[in-house]
Amino acid sequence: MGGLRGYGVAKDEISEAEQDAAISQAEKEAPVVTQVVFSPSNVWRTGLVILGVLALGLLFAFILEDGGNVIFTVLMSWFAAIAMAPLVDRLARRMPRGVATIIVMLGFMAAVALFIVTFGALLVDQLSQFVDRIPDLIDGVLSWINKTFSQSITQEDVLNSFNIDTNDITSMATKLGVNVFGFLSSVVGSVFGVFTFALFTFYLSADMPRLKRWVCQLFPTRHQGIVENVWSITAEKTGGYVGARVVLAIIASVTSGIVFAVIGLPYWLPLALWTGIVAQFVPTIGTYIAIVLPVIVGLASDSPWDGVIVLVWALIYQQVENITFEPRISARAVDVNPAVAFGSVLLGAALFGVAGAFLAVPVTAMMLALLNIYGNRYELSADVTTTIQQSED
Repeated sequence: MGGLRGYGVAKDEISEAEQDAAISQAEKEAPVVTQVVFSPSNVWRTGLVILGVLALGLLFAFILEDGGNVIFTVLMSWFAAIAMAPLVDRLARRMPRGVATIIVMLGFMAAVALFIVTFGALLVDQLSQFVDRIPDLIDGVLSWINKTFSQSITQEDVLNSFNIDTNDITSMATKLGVNVFGFLSSVVGSVFGVFTFALFTFYLSADMPRLKRWVCQLFPTRHQGIVENVWSITAEKTGGYVGARVVLAIIASVTSGIVFAVIGLPYWLPLALWTGIVAQFVPTIGTYIAIVLPVIVGLASDSPWDGVIVLVWALIYQQVENITFEPRISARAVDVNPAVAFGSVLLGAALFGVAGAFLAVPVTAMMLALLNIYGNRYELSADVTTTIQQSED
């Protein structure tokens, strides 16, 4: 009986072991189901966070819509302050930084005033004549094309191909003239706007070390070194880019103005300013856009060879600039790929209009400078290197 009883116990133990194994196997084969239980407090907390994010988004949109002009002025003042930072830093070694900032700003204002006194009346007069003669310039270009290539194209043919009436051209020219002079009048006459820009620029430049110290104090001690480094790199590279573009634009405008005036090109002053500014501040295609207008004016003038001379001058100047002084002036600035710069201008214009287009390249330069310092780069594997080399070949 004892043996039978022992056999029964063993049999029960084996049966229980088999049952446990079967249960564990079933648990492995069964799909894993995760249950997430939201407590009432978590639901309310999540809802409040979502509402807070939406409220911040609406507040940000409201600020951009109603205070966009002020934000744009502050951004422009910031870039102006970091652009003139090298000069201010040099003078600040011998005098208070506020005095150095005033001297630099007064020097810039004196240069602008001298230009307005010397060339202001001539610029306005030539610009007005140029706008009024846009239809005549079109006729002159068509006449040169017909004479050179033995064609008989009329202005009406060109306008009809674009579904434009002749009266529309005159109306557009008149509106353009009104808008140009209206814009110039608003800029010159808006004393408050100029004063606001100058005031922001002065305080940002004069108090830049103090502002840097205040920003660094917003972060823990272990992160303050990184913040200070980011600030310095941003100011140096972005300021270098803006400063380099301004210097190159001045050089291009002055040299182009001298050449245009010597050959007797009509409207030489506004065309020289157009050439210098557009060539330096419109990425990738700026050089070509800048030279098209003076060439057209030259071809449509009494001496069509002026257009050829302008084209030859532009090609020579571009090569001399690329080889000589442009690398030296832009050495301290971040190198922005032309395609990236052009894309950033398009994106900035689409998002924020003219202000976005103007600030797109400096902001991109700042981001690229930070990416070059703090971005992670890894060595290419042998397979990837071989594939790239084969595609290049």
